[in-house]
Amino acid sequence: MGTGKRGLIATAVAVVCAVTVLAAPGTAFANPTPSPAPSAGAALATGQDLEAVRKKLDKLYRAAGRATDEYNAAEEKADKQSAEVVELAKKIVKGQEKLRKLKNRAGAAAAAQYRGGGLPPEAHLVLSDDPQDFLDGAGRVREGHHATKGLLGELTRTQEDLEQYAKDASAQWKKLEAGRKAKAAAQKKIEKQIAQAEKLESALQKEEQERLAELEKEAANRAQTAWLDSGILDEIDGKASEQGKKAVQYATAQIGKPYQWGAEGPETYDCSGLTSQAWISAGRGIPRTSQEQWKRLKHIAVQDMRPGDLIIYFGDASHVAMYIGDGAMVHAPRPGRTVTIAGAGSMPILGVVRPDPDTGAN
Repeated sequence: MGTGKRGLIATAVAVVCAVTVLAAPGTAFANPTPSPAPSAGAALATGQDLEAVRKKLDKLYRAAGRATDEYNAAEEKADKQSAEVVELAKKIVKGQEKLRKLKNRAGAAAAAQYRGGGLPPEAHLVLSDDPQDFLDGAGRVREGHHATKGLLGELTRTQEDLEQYAKDASAQWKKLEAGRKAKAAAQKKIEKQIAQAEKLESALQKEEQERLAELEKEAANRAQTAWLDSGILDEIDGKASEQGKKAVQYATAQIGKPYQWGAEGPETYDCSGLTSQAWISAGRGIPRTSQEQWKRLKHIAVQDMRPGDLIIYFGDASHVAMYIGDGAMVHAPRPGRTVTIAGAGSMPILGVVRPDPDTGAN
């Protein structure tokens, strides 16, 4: 890594909560100084005990993150299915009105035929005073028969369409109900994991909670330092696209707002709620969940990432953040935390995706 960037790393941790995307370079987040030793006292947990608590909390919150993705995905599907049910209902109403009009026309045609007496053409010819008038009328009758046949065919097709719309609506309704159940199940998972984590944290004394927060920072700093020591930052020099700049501006403007699972702003966010809304603000809609963002957006090599790109974390793609440059990212971490800037390598990176692959950078 260049000496200029490494020389500024030590100042980054002290200003992490104050920086913005336009802050001075150096937000690479290494660990500059050792953390203070845990407070003495028989009632306090040992460092080893607190480290076990930290790992347990990390596990619980990651499980809550996965369940949040399940919840968001179920909600997104439910919204789509609800819209489809509404559209099918509109088609059914229009079809019913069309069927009513066709039946009226068919009834009128039947009545006209009845008024003709139902006599065979030969009889009409015999009874006619003017054979030419009869022949002219016979042509109109043939046209009328063709029209009636077409009318009956349209009537049959409309009835078939209505039956299909009804079947489709029923199928979509069943999917909607299944989606609601999946959403409710995911919500229970989230609430269970968060409740367990909060119970674990609330059992700690104030000094232990403070030390636990320090341990969390230390673990993140160790990961970030290892990432930086690989020399990766020397290779990352991509510049943001115009849309990327707008997305970064939106995301960093949310710093300090609380995390809330399932939230998309404007006052609270979960991790993918923040990134999806940031890109919507930049004029580009992207998938709602981190897992779908990983599946459906273009993959970019880590060394090629630029501000605005999304960093996907953990093997299950259960967390996402936005790269803002200088080895830093902005994200909504977990329950009990706020939107903040952190080291891009402070968690295990699965990969990077780009929401606007077709635009150039400036």
